[in-house]
Amino acid sequence: MINSHKIDPETGKIPPEAAVSAVCIAAILAPAGQLIFAWTSAPASIHWIWSILAGIPFGAGNTIVFIYSTNYMASCYGVYSASALAGNSVVRSLIGGTLPLAGPSMYANLTPHWAGTLLGLLEVILIPIPFVFYKWGKPIRQRSRLIKQMREDQDRIDRRTRRLERRAEGGDVEKAACPEVNTANQTATEKP
Repeated sequence: MINSHKIDPETGKIPPEAAVSAVCIAAILAPAGQLIFAWTSAPASIHWIWSILAGIPFGAGNTIVFIYSTNYMASCYGVYSASALAGNSVVRSLIGGTLPLAGPSMYANLTPHWAGTLLGLLEVILIPIPFVFYKWGKPIRQRSRLIKQMREDQDRIDRRTRRLERRAEGGDVEKAACPEVNTANQTATEKP
């Protein structure tokens, strides 16, 4: 599904928004599983297997969102992807560490049905986010000063890599391996 997207003529690669197409599907699966679980989880006349089966769309949705949103960020930020992913990890860890503190009192006060429904409805509210990035991700990226700087840095790295590859292909392997040292050696030999 991701590889079926058109190749971006500027980069020669599939655009980063291709990964968001999977996130769009997952953004619907996760709240569907959460809401099914919320209304089948308490002991009642509903068989327990339905609560267990609700974990399939919920787990698949969460896993797909995690994997493909990470791929999207890595594609968008290129050489700075490690920093972007580290920032994402910190925010995710802070939310993941503090949200469970509210869980016991929320489930005690609202009952499992309504506490699970509240979480499911919060997930429903978040559904449009991947669709926005899928539709308008490229214009959003083009307005980012950080991503413009990243592209310039990446172009500089690519130009230098191509220059070194051309030197290596020309048989001047020693110069290609360490151009700074060879420049210093050339300067030293030119002095009387």
